[in-house]
Amino acid sequence: MKNINQSKNKQVDEVFNTVSNKYDLMNDLMSLGIHRVWKKRLVNWMNPKKGDRLIDVASGTGDIAKLYLETIQFQGDVTCVEPNRKMFSLGKKNLKHLEEIKWVCSTAEKLPLKSEMFDFYCVSFGMRNFSNINHSLKEARRVLKRGGRILCLEFSKVENEMLNTIYKFYSRSIPQLGKYITGKSEPYEYLIDSIEKFHSQDELLEIFKKNGFENVEYRNLSGGIVAIHSGWKI
Repeated sequence: MKNINQSKNKQVDEVFNTVSNKYDLMNDLMSLGIHRVWKKRLVNWMNPKKGDRLIDVASGTGDIAKLYLETIQFQGDVTCVEPNRKMFSLGKKNLKHLEEIKWVCSTAEKLPLKSEMFDFYCVSFGMRNFSNINHSLKEARRVLKRGGRILCLEFSKVENEMLNTIYKFYSRSIPQLGKYITGKSEPYEYLIDSIEKFHSQDELLEIFKKNGFENVEYRNLSGGIVAIHSGWKI
């Protein structure tokens, strides 16, 4: 298992080393800009209050952190955790003007942070890249305060057969789009493969429950192209 996890960590790291400079542009192109709506829905469901503390894992370029702070009128703080050093540096550079953000370069499986620090744990389009979801969720529960909440926005399973056919057809074009924009198709082949292999909505719900989260539920967005899962540490 350790070798498998190390192999996945290396593969994911190579992917993000390749795409980091075009990451936001490709997100806009691949989702036709809808990823911004999905992330807004995530923060709206979170419904944070002034003074709440968020840990944003696999934080990428920091768009969730920025949106969160805007929502609470910059009266709170965020810890951004990103394992890839290029993405980490890019996010930190993009949001260097926001002193409310603390930056930590780390994997989700072993967070170098104290227990019971945060009101919210958030991961957006990063959970399918975790080398070990169970270890990551145990860490999520550890760093959350009692009464804290985890939210995960991730690609999921389309429920409508016609929409799923259209979505799969469109997905097959993404590696070529990636090659045109970044010069390489391989990272986007990994992206499509990782989405297809990831858990269904109900499977992920059960994984959350098995790792100690309660009142677990999910909401489908865009017909199940993505879903938001929510759970509580009680």
